[in-house]
Amino acid sequence: MEWSCGLLTPFLLALLVLFMVRKFFGRKGNLPPGPRPLPILGNLLQLQSREIHKVLLKLSKTYGPIYTLHMGPKPTVVLCGFQAVKEALVDNGDKFSGRAEFPIVDLTSKGYGIAFSNGERWKELRRFSLSTLRNFGMGKRSIEERIQEEIQYLLELFQETKGSLLSPTFFIRRSISNVICSILFGRRFEYTDQKLQTLLDLVAENVRRLDNIWVQERNNPHSQFNLSNLLTSALDIFFAGQETTSGTLGYGLLILMKYPSIKEKVQAEIKNVIGRTRRPCLTDRVKMPYTEAVIHEIMRFVDFLPLGVPHAVTEGTVFRGYALPKGTIIVPVLHSVLYDPTVFKSPYEFDPEHFLDQNGLFKKCEGFMAFSAGKRACPGEGLARMELYLYLTSILQKFEICSDIPPEDIDLSPEYSGIGKMAPTFQMRLISLDTQDSFTQSPQR
Repeated sequence: MEWSCGLLTPFLLALLVLFMVRKFFGRKGNLPPGPRPLPILGNLLQLQSREIHKVLLKLSKTYGPIYTLHMGPKPTVVLCGFQAVKEALVDNGDKFSGRAEFPIVDLTSKGYGIAFSNGERWKELRRFSLSTLRNFGMGKRSIEERIQEEIQYLLELFQETKGSLLSPTFFIRRSISNVICSILFGRRFEYTDQKLQTLLDLVAENVRRLDNIWVQERNNPHSQFNLSNLLTSALDIFFAGQETTSGTLGYGLLILMKYPSIKEKVQAEIKNVIGRTRRPCLTDRVKMPYTEAVIHEIMRFVDFLPLGVPHAVTEGTVFRGYALPKGTIIVPVLHSVLYDPTVFKSPYEFDPEHFLDQNGLFKKCEGFMAFSAGKRACPGEGLARMELYLYLTSILQKFEICSDIPPEDIDLSPEYSGIGKMAPTFQMRLISLDTQDSFTQSPQR
């Protein structure tokens, strides 16, 4: 009897383990194939890399453009390449418009705000945020003037450096932050202001507080305009409008120092279209196809969020013959789109020709998904495009940017922070092209 019980215990344990494995990793619906997961851990051990997007691309060569990974016990469908991502986010935008739920998100945003909310909450907050930005002047001259004003402070500070070696990241980050502060708070901060430093520190920790709420919906139990949603939405707008734009601009300056011939073509276009004394303005963009192509190539090449932000299907969905249950996590690898060789002829080279037609005119490209695509595309895309154009043209109009390192030795390899990328730490000199130039207000167009 004791001998029988001794055999029975390991047998029951084996059955229990088998049950748990089938419970956690048994396919729900008809999910795409993928690498075999381990119990409990799933495929996490295969993702032990700071460059996760490269691991995912390597797996796509084995399992195809759509495959399943397990992040612990949860199945996650990975999409690679322009066609697969477009088919999901654009062609089937409604079904793929959900936002995935993760424990780290539950600890921070708790499902509030724009970035990680779902359903009616997300729809209401997105509409509210877009209309609020429009009321503040996004796409109108008032926002353009706010940006130009902040650029003026930055250029004056650069002028004071008198060509000395500096790290531009500190100044650019605070300057871009002040544009958002002007929109959200109605004021800017001095770059040395401790309040601004504290604010940036809180953004870095994904924690932030606001003192005043200006919406009158407190007594409506069904309203999404409550304290938690508004605080988190403001954080989402601040992060999207500050971290990504300032990081892209800093990276862009480093890239242009490595490719001086490209920088010189941009400066020549600035001189021909804008001149040396008038402030750049948004109406100049249509006359500057090469500059526009360079800015788009910077955003493509920088690839700020290579994995994008995980989505979820909002209902049971059949996609490319696979049955995806409601709530299935979707990871659209934006890097695989921005670097897709079927869309961009030389994706791993920095080449503005990717966005120019045979006549040298700017051309749009469906594969440009730096702001994601579909229903969940970044709501601050318009503001970011304005800032990148005005900042870059204003800096190159007034300064020669150069490095003490020869261009061929400049390393563009990014640094990684979480799921994002940033420019490596670098220093540069800003040599005034003409200290006698005045910054006159651009004329009405």
